[in-house]
Amino acid sequence: MSEANLGPERQGLTPRQARHVRTVLSVVVMAAVGAALVLRIGSTHSFLTVGFYGIALILSGSALVLSRQGRTRVATVALGACVALAVAAEWAVASLR
Repeated sequence: MSEANLGPERQGLTPRQARHVRTVLSVVVMAAVGAALVLRIGSTHSFLTVGFYGIALILSGSALVLSRQGRTRVATVALGACVALAVAAEWAVASLR
């Protein structure tokens, strides 16, 4: 077989590996948001805090499902939105007090 018939070698992760990485990342973020929610409920009894972290949990769960279905780029955006939303909302609530 000549070198002309060989295509350029593919760099990076295979689609299956990318799905697996983003699925694991989504699970880790979901666990971290859940732990942060438990800690925040222990220190502050605010419905806003529960709501913000609840939305973050829903978005990280959506990212998990999207990753498993092969929509890894959309899952990455959802996961980033999840973290950004929780951090920004918590900062906004803390600055109002």
